[in-house]
Amino acid sequence: MLATTATRSEGDPATHRQFEREAEDRVEWYAARPHLIEDRLGELDEEWDIERAIQANAATLALVGTVLAMRHDERWAYLPLIVTGFLLQHATQGWCPPVPILRAFGFRTLGEIDRERYALKAIRGDFDSLPPDTAPARHRASAAFDAAH
Repeated sequence: MLATTATRSEGDPATHRQFEREAEDRVEWYAARPHLIEDRLGELDEEWDIERAIQANAATLALVGTVLAMRHDERWAYLPLIVTGFLLQHATQGWCPPVPILRAFGFRTLGEIDRERYALKAIRGDFDSLPPDTAPARHRASAAFDAAH
């Protein structure tokens, strides 16, 4: 079975807790300033998650290594070989050596970003119109999808 990278990419639990505390502090700050929530949601839409950063960095390094191998020295071909090996490791295990480095640069998982996003939406009242638990599940699900857009 392939790894679930959304949880494995969190890496160090202390880093994950730090990101969660920071997000909670931001949500609390925006709760006192609800007129600014829309701007923060826009920022969250633009934030790169760690999966995207891994893919972009791997593609860049593989491309650079390939060009350098073709133009200067064939030993540069080891760079794309190593990078694609890391990418395969990440796809199968949910972790690779660049993860701690990217986490240190502040890249969060999509789940961490989404938790902040939906906390802000809840404060804004996006989910107030959801039917109660006594409503049929299909109505609650439909209303939840409508509220998420």
